[in-house]
Amino acid sequence: MKEIITNNFSETQKLGEEYAQHFKAGGILCLEGELGAGKTTFTQGLLQGLGCVGPFTSPTFLVIKHYKKEIPNSKNQIPNKSQISNLKSQNIYHVDAYRISEDDLDNLGWEELIQDQKNIIIIEWPERIRGKIPMEAKWIKFEWVDQDKRKMIF
Repeated sequence: MKEIITNNFSETQKLGEEYAQHFKAGGILCLEGELGAGKTTFTQGLLQGLGCVGPFTSPTFLVIKHYKKEIPNSKNQIPNKSQISNLKSQNIYHVDAYRISEDDLDNLGWEELIQDQKNIIIIEWPERIRGKIPMEAKWIKFEWVDQDKRKMIF
């Protein structure tokens, strides 16, 4: 177990951005913690680090937001095969399970999302749907330390 304390909003976002470098297609990341503990802030950095285009807001009322990873491409450059393949493989889903139950997930196409090993799935409030989350998912616990500081336990 590893603990990291961030001292402000920017550091929490930066940590998410850095974490993105180690996150692969097929990954499921569960962000557990109370309201205001830094889950969405971390996710904003993570999405940016994955190459998504913002704005990045919590999908509280939408439940699931879909992003696609952007491929760097200049006007004069034709993407190579690996870049095209990467574009097709990088569907990123940000799930906010605060207002749903495990039963609700079935109506949202959950099984298809987690079975596609090309997807990246980020879940806030995963404890509400714990029974539907695969065992191989990674978990980060977020704790509110004070007005600015947040602790993440990996």
